Amino acid sequence: MLRNFIFDWSGTLVDDLGPVLEATNAVLEKYGIAALDREAFRRRFRLPYREFYAEVLPAVRLEELEGHFRQAFARAATPVTVLPHAREKLEWCSALGLRAFVLTAMDTAAFELQLEDFGWRHHFEATYSGVLDKREMIHRILATHGLVSAETALVGDMAHDVETARHGGIFSIAVLTGYNHAEVLAAAQPDLTVPDLGTLRELLDKWRGVSCASDPAGIPS
Repeated sequence: MLRNFIFDWSGTLVDDLGPVLEATNAVLEKYGIAALDREAFRRRFRLPYREFYAEVLPAVRLEELEGHFRQAFARAATPVTVLPHAREKLEWCSALGLRAFVLTAMDTAAFELQLEDFGWRHHFEATYSGVLDKREMIHRILATHGLVSAETALVGDMAHDVETARHGGIFSIAVLTGYNHAEVLAAAQPDLTVPDLGTLRELLDKWRGVSCASDPAGIPS
C-alpha cells in the first residue's frame, strides 16, 4: 500500500517547460547552436542534464553552461504555473496523512522561490533540490526517512524519474504533463502511467475503496 510519495517538481507539479526552453535556447544560441522548438526539445532533452549538454555542447564546462542557464531562466518571459490537479493532489496527501517529498534537479535557489510563491512548503516532509542525478540520492532519501520501499512511489514526468524509482526499488508513476513524450516514457517502462495527477488521485481513491478500510492508499497486487 502506498503511504509515501516522492514527487518530481518540473513537469509534475509545476509547468516550467516554457521558461526552461527559453533558457536552454539562450544557452545554445550563445554558442552558435540552433534553437530547439518545443517538440524537438521534448524529444531530445533528458536527465541527468549533463548528458544532454555533453551531447550538444561537449567542449563547454557544465558549470559555465549552468551559469548561463540560470541567468536566462531568471529573465524568461514565460511564467512558471501550477499544473492542473497538482494543488489538489498535495492537499489529498496531507488530508490522508500520506508522507510527501520533492526530488528535483532544479537549481535550489529557483526551487525555493517557487516553493514559497506557491505556498506548498507545509505539504512536504523534506525537499531535495539541485540533484544532478536522482539515482544517486534515492537510497539516501529512503534510509533517512525510514521509507519502506513497498509503500513508496516516485511520481515524475521523465524517463530518468522512472529509472530512479527502479534503482531505488520503489513504485514508479509517470505523468504525461511534462518534458517527455508518451513514447519516451513508455520505453522506460514505468509501473503506472497517468495523463495527470487528477487521474492518479482518482485511481488511488478507487483502489482504496477495494482495499482494507484502514489503509490510507493502495495499489492492488
